[in-house]
Amino acid sequence: MNIRPPISMASLMALAIMIFTMLIPLTGSAMAVDHAPHPIAFATMSNRMDATAKDAEGKLESACGELTGDTGHQIKGKAKQVQASAMNTAEDLKQGAKSVAKNVRDAAGQAADDLS
Repeated sequence: MNIRPPISMASLMALAIMIFTMLIPLTGSAMAVDHAPHPIAFATMSNRMDATAKDAEGKLESACGELTGDTGHQIKGKAKQVQASAMNTAEDLKQGAKSVAKNVRDAAGQAADDLS
């Protein structure tokens, strides 16, 4: 029988602070690298923030599960991370579709100008 020492609330808070500290620079640099040809709509930003929050929640739950040895929390945490990844992929697809539609519209406008 394995007896694990109890995890203090201070240890969990320190872990949460460490995880969030690691996430903040990553989200800032990821946003700086995104060269969208047009401004990102508010809804997209909100969905991206929701995905970032879901990912952080998943990482925290997974880490907590690893500390306590609870595989249920580990699995739930990983599932939340996958969900966050899917949310980001959906936003990428939306942005790509908007970009393609804009390019088609611009090309059609240019073709119409050339004909006249």
